[in-house]
Amino acid sequence: MLLVAATPKLHDTCANPQFLQWVKEFWDKERERNTKGVTTYRHAYDALKACPIAFQHPSELQKLKGFGPKICARLTDKLKAYCEENGLPMPHPSRKRGGRAAQTTAAMNPWFEEGADGEDGEAPRPAKKPRKTKPYVPTYRSGAYALVLALSLQDENDTVGLTKTALIDAAQPYCEASFTAPPDPTSYYTAWNSIKTLEGKELVYERGRPLKRYCLTDEGWEVAKRIRELALSKGDVVGAIGSYRRMEDVPLSQAPLASQAGPSRAPAVPKPRAPRQRAEQSPFVGDSEDDDEDQGENDGGSGSYGDNNMADVEPPQPQFAGSQFKNVVPDGGTANDDATPPHFTPIRLAPGSFTVEMILDTREVRAKTDRDYIQDELAKRGCQPTMRSLELGDVLWVARCNKPGWLSRMGSDGDEVVLDWIVERKRLDDLIGSIKDGRFHEQKFRLRRSGIKNVIYLVEEISMDPQHLQKYEESIKSAIAGIQVVNGYFLKRTQKIDESIRYLASMTKMLKKVYEGKPLHVIPTNVLTAKNYLPLINDLREKQPTIGHYISYPAFASLASKSDLMTLRDLYLKMLMCTRGVTGEKAIEIQKVWKTPRDFIKAFEQCTEPGEAGKKQREALVVNRLGHLVGRKKIVKGVSQKIAEVWGEIQGPSSE
Repeated sequence: MLLVAATPKLHDTCANPQFLQWVKEFWDKERERNTKGVTTYRHAYDALKACPIAFQHPSELQKLKGFGPKICARLTDKLKAYCEENGLPMPHPSRKRGGRAAQTTAAMNPWFEEGADGEDGEAPRPAKKPRKTKPYVPTYRSGAYALVLALSLQDENDTVGLTKTALIDAAQPYCEASFTAPPDPTSYYTAWNSIKTLEGKELVYERGRPLKRYCLTDEGWEVAKRIRELALSKGDVVGAIGSYRRMEDVPLSQAPLASQAGPSRAPAVPKPRAPRQRAEQSPFVGDSEDDDEDQGENDGGSGSYGDNNMADVEPPQPQFAGSQFKNVVPDGGTANDDATPPHFTPIRLAPGSFTVEMILDTREVRAKTDRDYIQDELAKRGCQPTMRSLELGDVLWVARCNKPGWLSRMGSDGDEVVLDWIVERKRLDDLIGSIKDGRFHEQKFRLRRSGIKNVIYLVEEISMDPQHLQKYEESIKSAIAGIQVVNGYFLKRTQKIDESIRYLASMTKMLKKVYEGKPLHVIPTNVLTAKNYLPLINDLREKQPTIGHYISYPAFASLASKSDLMTLRDLYLKMLMCTRGVTGEKAIEIQKVWKTPRDFIKAFEQCTEPGEAGKKQREALVVNRLGHLVGRKKIVKGVSQKIAEVWGEIQGPSSE
């Protein structure tokens, strides 16, 4: 029997006073925290107090009601510490009793579990091998993961806890999802809902009224240790150390530097990987921030801007309106697309004389009632966007001169140069809507005419009504295939808006590495016209493939406006595509036969058969001429009839 000192009162009422005293301490602690374990510890206390048998080892207490492996393990730890402190030998667990001893014990103690030591006086049956329960570890960078990590930043003996607001601010850098906004407007759950899971597992308890505060239980601190191991296995050293910066078992060699972990966000330590191609050749960017930096020329030049002695002046943030640049670039003469490109001397921006900034369209919002969510989340990730109403695309990047006014004095406009990257963001429901009303083809057409080399379609596959989604499933697949195969654009799919924000932030950091270390060559605005821009940029890319040439933002906005860049052929193709069933490929084939709208209308006017015969002649006009084509270019009879309904009834101009 274990002889330990206890209070005289406990000696008189219990055969295991020291065990009872420790269980009472556990019970009081759970009552103070107001957790669900209060009932369990109360049952264990009552059962142990009523039991007349003295136990040598805490593992033997599992015969009593209320005692399980967790409580017995805590008592074993207490017993080991007690024996070491008092110089006593640690007792070993005795073998289970059977037969009449078990019946006598059960009869004397109503809290004794029936069947714990056998039935009808027989020796106990061999126990089934218990299934090993996997210790709970929250999913990496989930809501529960971030909450436990944030709470573990407090001292283990601190019982004050964190309020909801403080806990969200501390946990957000460690979580992929948002704690304040659902992943899409159709959902109501955020990462904060994980607090209920942690409370249900008795890993977190709340205290205080009316202002609730949250703390980790003892089991919660054990989970925090397992989270540390998970973070280290993922290579997230800052996350692993950050959660245990107050614990004594952290080696000093692993402590993060002050420059590596800020108070607002703890960036993940980059993992080494193999070098990849230049970013200009592939628009794919992962969520990691360790993209290889392309080294550019660092030499100066007489005609370049940028020196090391220039004062570090932060330029003002201009607020542009689309109509402001309407006439920056003239329409030009009647030169053909294959006209000789103009000769010019490019303006050279030296490395260090500019910074790469993101421009975000003001219409890119999460919801009508939450218009600042995207820009706020980007700012938390170290990427403060400039909000502006864009003529084309939803996100683009510019090189902003550090010295305002210098670019204008050198023959360009403004202080920003548009880089060769643009993003068109589409939620799945918005993609379906744009396909239905024709905006999808019109936007791709304008992106092609913009001259930007790297176009990215960012598609958010939010949850939708399955029946509605199934109705347009084939249209979506066709549109996505056309983006990649026909247009040659890069497609990035995300599951929610937070994933899109992480991708845009990573893109910004990658482009900063790529462009800020090499010079930029800017085309003077005075040599540009709406007619010669595309031939000029294509000629430069063909003759000088290793050197990028760019234009100012005002020139880009002027060229990208819907009216300034529209030629007669472009307008004609758009008119044809307004007819249901006429795609871009079909419209081009029609334009090859009938060069202008006037030629097309005259062709229908020449169908002079009277009555129903003339109607059938007009309906068969297009299919008789282009029905031999194959693939996406082929025009069937039904489409030909719809074209005749629109164009066959138009009266051409009368000749004088």
